[in-house]
Amino acid sequence: MDRSSARIFARLDTRSPKLSAILLLLLTGVVALIASMLPRIPQPQAYHLFADRRSFFGIPNFGDVASNLPFAVIGIWGLLWLLSSNSDCRFLDPRERWPYAFAFLGLLLTAIGSSYYHLSPDNARLLWDRLPMTITFMAMVAAMIAERISVRAGLSFLPLLLLIGVSSVLQWYASEARGAGDLRFYAAVQTCSALVLLLALIFPKRYTRSSDLAVVVGFYAFAKVLEIFDKPIFAAQHIVSGHTLKHLAAAAAGYWILRMLQKRQPVTAQPSAIIRLSERQLEGA
Repeated sequence: MDRSSARIFARLDTRSPKLSAILLLLLTGVVALIASMLPRIPQPQAYHLFADRRSFFGIPNFGDVASNLPFAVIGIWGLLWLLSSNSDCRFLDPRERWPYAFAFLGLLLTAIGSSYYHLSPDNARLLWDRLPMTITFMAMVAAMIAERISVRAGLSFLPLLLLIGVSSVLQWYASEARGAGDLRFYAAVQTCSALVLLLALIFPKRYTRSSDLAVVVGFYAFAKVLEIFDKPIFAAQHIVSGHTLKHLAAAAAGYWILRMLQKRQPVTAQPSAIIRLSERQLEGA
């Protein structure tokens, strides 16, 4: 690497947090624009007609209800781990725990809300299924901002992001109550959250195991596919439905977040430091 190239890379590196913020804003703007251009998307009432309606132990829709248990297990496990001393060495700044605390709390609340919904599926109960999920989505966005751009920015945006997520669900529910159901805002929040995790892969890294974010998104995408094929999957063997498997795949995404946190290490040698060292060596040559 010659001296001019090293200086160019150094300048790019010092600007990377700002560049990351710009890319994040561009992504949000593009998703919002596309959502606004789409026609209104009402909630299909057929959505509530899940394939597996079998009851066991007096619990209706047992498969879809019981498959929420992993959300509770992972949510509690994650919260307890964050509170333990084992997590101390996994965060360069202790404040970075807060977004993840809300993410795991969202998983725990998802277990409760989704179980409540699947006992007797309808729009009124679906509200309580979707609200906690948005807490997890938006908390993960805040976590990416805190780790890849600025801890202060991530913590500052956390309440706003949570408000946006909750508002997307309330807006959908209010639109259904008016007879003009519209899922666009809620769908945009979900889509943008998943894309932010992928975009974070190219942001400056402060921790190892960044590729685990791609696995998290992969499990989430697989869960959406299983949800779409709920009835065909159940019809194939009449053992388990696609929606039940969707819960397990989504819970696996939550587990992978916890696994990433437990196994990662701070990146001690930052690219900018390496480039500055290279420049000094070149100057001394």
